[in-house]
Amino acid sequence: MAKTILAVDDSGSLRQMVAFSLKAAGYQVIEAIDGQDGLEKAKNQVVDLVLTDQNMPRMDGLTLIKSLRALPTYQRVPILMLTTESSDDMKAKGRAAGANGWLVKPFDPQKLTEVVKKVIG
Repeated sequence: MAKTILAVDDSGSLRQMVAFSLKAAGYQVIEAIDGQDGLEKAKNQVVDLVLTDQNMPRMDGLTLIKSLRALPTYQRVPILMLTTESSDDMKAKGRAAGANGWLVKPFDPQKLTEVVKKVIG
């Protein structure tokens, strides 16, 4: 059975690019429009990996990560940030919140797929 990835980003075009790249590599993708939507979808279906943006309305990526890590089912699920933010300070905040990795936009679809394969197979 295909592994499932939750892609959380307020940019529809970016979600489409992520979904297209990951589906082509054999993954199932659930899309969420912001952190709040992502949290609700994650509670309804446990996924194998979460990819989240940082800057979104209603709930940002760091808050989403902290909220997911507070749930027993998401304490060990890998979470990757996919964002334009690239400062060391923001990366440190991401690690402190519970992020396992960091990818900077714009992303290379092949690199995204390679990273996901390394993290969840």
